[in-house]
Amino acid sequence: MRAIALFSGGLDSVLACHLIKRQGIEVIALNIDIGFGSTKSKLDHMRNMCDQIGVELRTIDIRDQYLKEILFDPKYGYGKNFNPCIDCHGNMFKIARELMEPWGASFLISGEVVGQRPMSQRRDALDLVTGLSETSDILLRPLSAKVLPPTLPEREGWVDREQLLGITGRNREVQLKMAEEIGLKDFEKPGGGCLLTDENFSKKLAEFVKYDTLEVEDIALLKCGRHFRLPDGAKLVVGRHKEDNEMIDAAITPKYRKIRLLNATGPVAAISAAATGADRELAAKITATYGKTKPEETYEVQVGDEVFEVQPFESKEPCQKYFIKS
Repeated sequence: MRAIALFSGGLDSVLACHLIKRQGIEVIALNIDIGFGSTKSKLDHMRNMCDQIGVELRTIDIRDQYLKEILFDPKYGYGKNFNPCIDCHGNMFKIARELMEPWGASFLISGEVVGQRPMSQRRDALDLVTGLSETSDILLRPLSAKVLPPTLPEREGWVDREQLLGITGRNREVQLKMAEEIGLKDFEKPGGGCLLTDENFSKKLAEFVKYDTLEVEDIALLKCGRHFRLPDGAKLVVGRHKEDNEMIDAAITPKYRKIRLLNATGPVAAISAAATGADRELAAKITATYGKTKPEETYEVQVGDEVFEVQPFESKEPCQKYFIKS
């Protein structure tokens, strides 16, 4: 017997896998990448969790499909921020259902807990998700199973319902105790997760789509740096620290031009490839302002294949005129 688990790497999804695995059922932990995970080392973390509980991790990338079909036209709307959680979960479960036959699985599981999240895990929202994905009888939620109607795996005796849980609400006491009992190490604390639930990130995303069509290649830049919108409409992202600089450098595509100081220490930045000459020169000046520079001196700043000679602003205050507040 085999089950596919919708797997985020969070504590609830880990424990859901464990509850089914300990009943002698093979579990495939499926992580579906929509592009908005919040941690750089997420994949390593998920592998660590799966290794600890003895399940296989598989990942699939649906970023392009998610942007085209889900993010901007959700049937059930958004949560508090830019998060279409019900539609997102329904889409994930539909994809998992379609993988059941090729992967030889008999049912699906998830780490959802009734009442834990205000949008996607209300009792009625769980029903909406299973309705969207057509998984109402094959989707088992082990952490809340005893407060939900028995599913096919329970009725058929594939899973012993008595060994499942009946957790409701936002208190994580039961989960934390269970993690301690099974010796789980380095698991994620409550919170975090999808960036679409983050207020500041959602503001940056909303501002971006006012000016441009969001594509997969844009997501990485939205996750890092200081963000500016220049007078002629160009997008500018300036690194704040070493990690930002590395992320920006790795995110440069033909849609953006890299910016760097040639004769001083400063941040890495990126600007829209279609930026006007005026916006490119202003971007060079802003980038120099955030470097280890002096306003009375002139610096060479490379923007793509061009080099501008600019003087930094006397303070960062003029840059704030173009800063995207989030």
